[in-house]
Amino acid sequence: MQIRVPQERAEQARRLAELIATEPFHKRSWAELGFFLASSALAFAAVLFLAVLGVTGVALTVVVVGIVILATGLRAARGMGRWQRTLARRLLGDEIPEPEPFNAYRGSFGWWRASLGDRAAWRAVAYFATKVPLIIFAVWFALSIWVEALAGIASPLTGRSATDSFGVLDHVLNRSYNGGPAPGFAHLGLFITGIALLFLAPWTMRLVVNLDRRLMRVLLGPDAASSRLRSLEESRSKTLDAATETLRRIERNLHDATQAQLVALAMRLGQAKEKLDRLAAGDHDAEVEAIRRLVDQAHRGAKEAITDLRDLARGIHPPALDTGLENALTTLAARSPVPTEVTVAMPSRPSPAIEAICYFCAAELLANVAQHAQASRASLSCAQHGPWLRIVVRDNGRGGATVNRLGSSSSGLAGLADRVAAVDGHLSIASPSGGPTAVTIDLPFRS
Repeated sequence: MQIRVPQERAEQARRLAELIATEPFHKRSWAELGFFLASSALAFAAVLFLAVLGVTGVALTVVVVGIVILATGLRAARGMGRWQRTLARRLLGDEIPEPEPFNAYRGSFGWWRASLGDRAAWRAVAYFATKVPLIIFAVWFALSIWVEALAGIASPLTGRSATDSFGVLDHVLNRSYNGGPAPGFAHLGLFITGIALLFLAPWTMRLVVNLDRRLMRVLLGPDAASSRLRSLEESRSKTLDAATETLRRIERNLHDATQAQLVALAMRLGQAKEKLDRLAAGDHDAEVEAIRRLVDQAHRGAKEAITDLRDLARGIHPPALDTGLENALTTLAARSPVPTEVTVAMPSRPSPAIEAICYFCAAELLANVAQHAQASRASLSCAQHGPWLRIVVRDNGRGGATVNRLGSSSSGLAGLADRVAAVDGHLSIASPSGGPTAVTIDLPFRS
């Protein structure tokens, strides 16, 4: 009987085996080990230093010196938190956002009051206190496997014939290889065990480091209120920049196109008026045809100016939205050169601002499908999910869509991401090479 394995699963198994086989030789695995050792040393030094200052400060709180010591310890805790974030950035490549800056109050005791009430400093103290049990667990669970792996591989050189293990492998290794039948076989067993543990060690350490990452982001980064304020400030700044750019574009279009056409129209009508005046005086009857040509040109110019003004108005607020978002999206899909299926499920209309953002996002995404995706079909869905409005545009094109913000090669998706973030929305892209592509945008239903 022949067992057939689907090609996709076989490919997944091959990738998993390749990942496990190469992980011990990646820079990332050794960087995580180095980060654990360095950050553990920093954490123990910080806990010892802060504990001494804390106990001394509490003991001397009856005098002013104790308060000064406590304030100094908290300022030092903030600085040690900065060192920890630096370690994470240099060894892990993980950018932990800076917490809110330290602001001293006015007055003689302003610095002390600000230091004792510094939330970022207290969170740094909580981080180092919480990390001590994490380090103990990591030494037992992860570092012990690294030590046993390296010791087992080096056993033929060191002459080690029995394990003296610790941590999670203590009983397993001692029961298996403590006092083998002959030293040569013991060395071989330890060496094979060390090789096997070498492929396991990076994953246990990664689990610990990921826990530490989460702990750093919660306690060493900005708190929820500061993060929210910073996000709102960035969104407001991007919204103002986008509004300024839109006003400049409208002004440029009016100045370069519509204004020039209206000036030309006024000049032609002025020339026609002069000729009509002369014609009324009976000077040049032959100029009637020339007057007709000037009037025709002025008429065409007026119609072109009206068209340009209509296009500008459509860019500010699409007229298609006057009849609702469903009709507007259906019209967009009908105009797309790529056959597009539309699905809209909304029990009520969102706010006008959200409708406009949804319309412009859908228009940009369908334009991207037509210009870049090389797709033969697409779909556009818009549905309400509780307080959120979700827009999903899919295509069967070549994939590889990314948000690019590099200079002149900036993609339209970057502008969409900024527009969506301005109202606390979210844009996500799933576009593997070879396709398909799915772009999902979540917007608050009311804004």
